[in-house]
Amino acid sequence: MTEQQEAARDAVMTRIGQAIMLLHGGDREEARNRFAAIWSEIGEDGDALHRCTLAHYMADTQDDPEDELAWDLRALTAADGLTDERVAEHQDALAVRAFYPSLHLSLAADYLRLHRPEAARLHLDRARDAAGVLTHDGYGGGVRAAIGRLEQRMRDR
Repeated sequence: MTEQQEAARDAVMTRIGQAIMLLHGGDREEARNRFAAIWSEIGEDGDALHRCTLAHYMADTQDDPEDELAWDLRALTAADGLTDERVAEHQDALAVRAFYPSLHLSLAADYLRLHRPEAARLHLDRARDAAGVLTHDGYGGGVRAAIGRLEQRMRDR
């Protein structure tokens, strides 16, 4: 890969990161608009890391649970096309397998909101099974805690 291609790739991740900051800052609409603009550039066949990251966060900007599910499914599909080598090219790299607990947790929550408990349970089980690869840092602890909270919500139903 040439330096110019690598810089362009990093520029996309930078733009995705900026939209994520908007989302975390509470500006869902502007984040959604920026994610949509980036998605129109990278498309369904673009770089898997870009698609996975963008789709995972784009899901959180959706008002309709069906749309949220569709974006989370796109994120999972993109993750299936990732390699550890590609992820390692990004400065905040995690191993690919560390993406799956969060991706499956998101899908479980989506299905629960859509009153599809069997699908929710399937993805919650996958999230829990995949969580063993998470480190004991803030990210890993946060994902494990969220899995526990969703399990409790499902038991309470």
